Amino acid sequence: MRKTLQDAYNTIVSTHEMYTNHKNRWNFLLESYIGGDEYRKAGHLTRYSMETNEGYSARLTATPLDNHCRSVIATYTSFLFRNEPYREFASLENNLNLEAFLKDADLDGRSLNAFMKDVAIWSSVFGHCWIIVAKPNVNAGTRAEELGQGIRPYLNLLTPLTVTDWEWKREASGAYTLSYLKYVEDVNDTRSVIKEWTLKEIKTSTINHESRELEEEYTEPNGLGEIPAVIAYSSRSPVRGFGASQIGDIADHQKKIYNEYSEIEQSIRLNGHPTLVKTAEVEASAGAGSIALMPDNMDPGLKPYHLSVSTDIGQIYQSIESSVNAIDKMANTGAVRATEARTMSGVAMETEFQLLNAKLAEIADHLELAEEQMWRIWCLYEGTAWDGEVDYPGSFNIKDTSNDLEQLKLAVETATDPMVQQYANKEILEIFDVDVDELEEEYQAHVMIDPVTGTEIMVTTLEQHEKLMALGWQHNE
Repeated sequence: MRKTLQDAYNTIVSTHEMYTNHKNRWNFLLESYIGGDEYRKAGHLTRYSMETNEGYSARLTATPLDNHCRSVIATYTSFLFRNEPYREFASLENNLNLEAFLKDADLDGRSLNAFMKDVAIWSSVFGHCWIIVAKPNVNAGTRAEELGQGIRPYLNLLTPLTVTDWEWKREASGAYTLSYLKYVEDVNDTRSVIKEWTLKEIKTSTINHESRELEEEYTEPNGLGEIPAVIAYSSRSPVRGFGASQIGDIADHQKKIYNEYSEIEQSIRLNGHPTLVKTAEVEASAGAGSIALMPDNMDPGLKPYHLSVSTDIGQIYQSIESSVNAIDKMANTGAVRATEARTMSGVAMETEFQLLNAKLAEIADHLELAEEQMWRIWCLYEGTAWDGEVDYPGSFNIKDTSNDLEQLKLAVETATDPMVQQYANKEILEIFDVDVDELEEEYQAHVMIDPVTGTEIMVTTLEQHEKLMALGWQHNE
């Protein structure tokens, strides 16, 4: 019986070949994004030859991480969700579970917008992530009983590290459908709960990694008739079910910078505290003002001396700056950094904004597609068809506002044509989100008076108001 349990364990923990090949890289991307202690424990510093464990541990503790991966993804996410996605629910509008789902999409307190924001983050880290649309299988005989017990569909976000096996089937129509999915649902100490989906059944297994045995297993029918899983891509790759990470190459540069920071710290230590070379008989202490006591009969050729190392730290900083510039180019974020904006030409900045806009539009399109597929499955659980619409922003107003204001200010001060000045003033108002039409309506009923002559004029346009104000006219209250 024991052999049978071990065989079952080995079958359950088996993984897809592509999962095995990509697991280490996915772990590296995860550590690169999380940073902090996770990155430090992963040991991404290159170890010196003959370096002791204590020395390596001290170097890990002393080396800071400049987390460009998190910075880039935070920049993307801030633009993507600056405006909330538009959702038209059509016939689903009267569904009694809709409002609760929008407020708490994963039964863990996250709203649907917050959940999709996490989807955007983790799909950017790994290239893709999985969304499971599930519904508790309870003995509720009627719809009213389900509503009374709070039974409704909910979402579960899975990273590629937890989805260990899958299989696609080619339909007669030519379309591909997911026919098998296995993922780790929960990990508790030495036990893991693994769920396997097929088109006909759902199997949940509890395994013990310490004894390498299957402890519990139960199977239930898959009444949906399909696997309720959606892949949310950030950028698609040629391989089905795999996405291209937004930080794949950035993480490598981040690791290089991390090691170079360690070299800077070590160089400062060596330059400030050179190595003392002495014989065993010489008594010496470290620190400023230390004294070395030598035996009276010591050979002069064996007297202690300092072994100094001269390192050009400036070259290391130049290398770091080069890597940061490379990251900005790969992520198309150079133009949104203030230090970079002062050195880039207007044409270069505009090109950078356009490239970033295209990248964000691609991510938004994939999020929109994933949510449409998610709503289709959600409606299947509710016994209806999805006829609504989801629309993520397709264009992002990415501009250097400070630079635009400077240019418009210069146009107002130097232009001699009143039409040019009027246009520039309107553009300035739009930058500050002032509705020009509403502003013109506000001044249509105003009467202005010349304080010298007492002449009164009814103002009908914003242009008239600006001209009279420039001549010293005042509002006639």
